[in-house]
Amino acid sequence: MLLLDCNPEVDSLKHLLEAGASVNAPPDPCEQSPVHLAAGGGLAGLLLWQLQTGADLNQQDVFGEAPLHKAAKVGSLECLSLLVARDAKIDLCNKNGQTAEDIAWAYGFLECAKFLTTIKCMQTVKSSDRSNRDDCVPVLRQKRSFGSVENTTGKRKC
Repeated sequence: MLLLDCNPEVDSLKHLLEAGASVNAPPDPCEQSPVHLAAGGGLAGLLLWQLQTGADLNQQDVFGEAPLHKAAKVGSLECLSLLVARDAKIDLCNKNGQTAEDIAWAYGFLECAKFLTTIKCMQTVKSSDRSNRDDCVPVLRQKRSFGSVENTTGKRKC
């Protein structure tokens, strides 16, 4: 379990909010905004509030990490769910070429990794459905006959 009192990101976030920092302002040398810190601390309630006040959920820090990467690092399924529900870009890569899904797998957060894999697959299916709409052929349905049915011998029953 993550000990929030010992987490330096949470302490930094508290100081920033007390000082009245903007939700999108990079407050530290690593360019981590308050939304990065909330996601990295697994603070879903604070993250939700920031998203509702206009925080940029795809802002990347000096490491190329977005809040989704931070939530994946700490295994916060709740924060990941919030970010995905707000249309965070799950295919963003950090400077090491890793997506949040890659990070979740690497850190051993299997539930988070499977969640992100499922979302990625769903988005891939949606985008392929949209691109293939012009190529679609209408599906013709067979009419049902209610009067008679053929049995396996090929003879009609009444």
